[in-house]
Amino acid sequence: MTLDHFVTQVRDLDPGLVRIVERAIPGARVLRAKPLGTDDTSAGAQVTAKSAGYGIPIRIHIEVNGHQRCVVLHGSSANQFGHDRRSDRAAELLLAADTYGSIPAHTQVLDVGAFRRDGTSVSLMESDEFYLLTDYMVGTPYAEDLRRMVGAPATAADVQRVHKMVDYLVSLHAARPVAPGAYPRSLRDLLGSGEGIFGIVDAYPADAPGAPPLHLQQIEQRCLDFRWRLKGRAPRLARIHGDFHPFNVLFDDQESLRVLDTSRGSLGDPADDVACMAVNFLFFALEDEASWRATFADLWRQFWTRYLAASGDVELLDVVAPFLTWRLLVLSCPAWYPNLSRSARERLLAFANAALLAERFDPDLAEGLFR
Repeated sequence: MTLDHFVTQVRDLDPGLVRIVERAIPGARVLRAKPLGTDDTSAGAQVTAKSAGYGIPIRIHIEVNGHQRCVVLHGSSANQFGHDRRSDRAAELLLAADTYGSIPAHTQVLDVGAFRRDGTSVSLMESDEFYLLTDYMVGTPYAEDLRRMVGAPATAADVQRVHKMVDYLVSLHAARPVAPGAYPRSLRDLLGSGEGIFGIVDAYPADAPGAPPLHLQQIEQRCLDFRWRLKGRAPRLARIHGDFHPFNVLFDDQESLRVLDTSRGSLGDPADDVACMAVNFLFFALEDEASWRATFADLWRQFWTRYLAASGDVELLDVVAPFLTWRLLVLSCPAWYPNLSRSARERLLAFANAALLAERFDPDLAEGLFR
């Protein structure tokens, strides 16, 4: 159920609309309602006529204690301007409810709520923070495997787990949803969101050892340049996990792979998931650099080789650099990993810079980290 339903039924004063008003304003009687257009061009405006908006509000005429007044019911429509996800639209309305009262002479909020699937509504006016309840997933995070392999060679079972992760991603990415606007949205999430490159860079202290601000600025600018190389690649849009790192990937006692916490709308470039897991073979090797030669170099190569062969993704190495950089920035960020040495941070960021400067990413670039 959306506000659009009430827009089409407004002349009949849909009972759901009436209930919303009566709950927010006890004693109110709804008289009539009318959708409010985005712009009124009755004065003959052409060039300045506004055609786009973020929803069609409904003006509702009511009577309370013998006095007539108007209220407005707002909604938010799905569109390409950062409102394509239901969570985006909820965030917009909740932000309005939280802030309208802080602005002098602003229209005031009477209620904020949500439509249920059965057509009824529920008020959120007295709500505070939201919560999510899920089931419990049995299994051990793959990060525990990586930590174990720092001090011991990989086993045949470890190699099989790498293969299972790759095969899972190949199968996941095989789904190619039709979602206009989702690919450029994923690039904006990569760069400009609080969890993306800009937000992570902002979390670096100005005096972070091995990460001078000018160096971070150069990396950020190169990622921004990459956006224009990727904008025309919307056919790459795929179903993705969006946060496929070793703490979100579990293996149970039957060697079944399970995942937690899909993110970024579960839509984006497959390179996001590939980069997210791959960088951890480098990162965990920093605990003991001898483990790179003994274990992680082989797993790193197998991960890339198997994914490229099984997916047939011939463009992956052309587009992966900014996704790798994002994850390397996270791993290098003192807010996330405060115990990382200056040398390790310098090398991870240098690797990110090298990936961004390369015409096409070469996984063998990783060897430069451990010379």
